[in-house]
Amino acid sequence: MRAVVADKVGGPEVLQVRDVPVPEVGPGEVLVRVLAVGVNYIDVYHRTGLYPKDVSQGLGLEGAGEVVQTGHEVTAFSTGQLVGWIGGKASYAEYCLLAESELIPLPAGTDPELAAGVLLQGLTAHALATSVYPIGKDDPVLVHAAAGGVGQMLTQMACMRGGVVHATASSNSKAQAATDAGATFVYDYDDFVDGVRKNTERGVAAAYDGIGAATASRSLDALRPRGVLVVYGAAGGLPEPLDLQRLNAQGSLYVTRPTVMEYTSRPGERDSRTADLFDWIARGRLRVNVARRYSLDEAAQAHRDLESRSTIGKLLLIPHDSTR
Repeated sequence: MRAVVADKVGGPEVLQVRDVPVPEVGPGEVLVRVLAVGVNYIDVYHRTGLYPKDVSQGLGLEGAGEVVQTGHEVTAFSTGQLVGWIGGKASYAEYCLLAESELIPLPAGTDPELAAGVLLQGLTAHALATSVYPIGKDDPVLVHAAAGGVGQMLTQMACMRGGVVHATASSNSKAQAATDAGATFVYDYDDFVDGVRKNTERGVAAAYDGIGAATASRSLDALRPRGVLVVYGAAGGLPEPLDLQRLNAQGSLYVTRPTVMEYTSRPGERDSRTADLFDWIARGRLRVNVARRYSLDEAAQAHRDLESRSTIGKLLLIPHDSTR
C-alpha cells in the first residue's frame, strides 16, 4: 500500500509517499480501507516534533473508511462496515490498522469525506462548548480563528446554545465565514480586546484560543471576572509561561488546556458526542465546510496550506485514486 511517512521531523518537505506492507491484523484489531483523512494541526505538531512522535511510522489521527478485515475477538464491527476514528497513528495511508476500541460506527449512508471532515474538529468543538466551558444563554464568548475547522463548528455550537460569539479573523473572507457561522462581532487580531470591551459589559465569559503565543495573553484581558481561558491548541506557537498572580489580579480568572481525547474517554461519551454531531448535520443545524481535497502525494502541500492560514474550513487527503 502507499503511505505518507517521514525519516525525520521538520518542514513539510520531510513528508514522503512510500510503498509499505499492508499491516497484519492481530487480535482485537481492525484493518480499514481509508477513504478520507482529516488533516489537522496536531499532524503539524507531530511532523515538526512539537509533540513527540515516531514519524517514520506515519502520520494522521483522523479518518473514515470501510472495514476490510477483523481480527479475533472483534465483535462490534464487520467487513464492509463504514467507520471513523480520531485516534489513529498512521491514517495518511491507503489502509489503516486500528484497535476495535478506537473505531466509531458511522450512520448508514454517511459520506466518508463528511465523516473525516467533522469527527476530530467536531468532537473538539462539542467538548469545548458543552463541557470545558458549558456555554449558556446570552453568554458572550470569544472564538479565535473562527473561520477555521474548529472555529466554524464551535461558533455554530455556541449559537445553538444561545451564546453571543465574538470572533477573530485575519481577512475579509474569513470574517465573512465567521459571520456566516453565526458570529455577532468579528475583530482582527490587533484590536479584539478593545472590541470585546466595547461590545460587552465586563468582558467575555470564555475565550477559546487555538492559536497560542500571539493571542493567549491578550485573551486573558478580554475575560470578565471569573472568566475562563480555554487554550486548546498552539497553531501560532506555545504561549508564554503564566504568572498565576495575574489570574487573581484580573478577577479570579481560570485557565485550562483540554484535549479532546480526555473529553471522549469516559464510557459512552465519544458515542454520545458523535451522535449529536450527525443529528445536527442531518437537521441542518451544523454545517461542515470541506475546503480542499488532496491526494497522498500532495500531503506536503496540504501541510503548507494549513500552516499558511490561507484556508477556510477542513482539509482532506483522499488516499485512493478512483481511476486506479
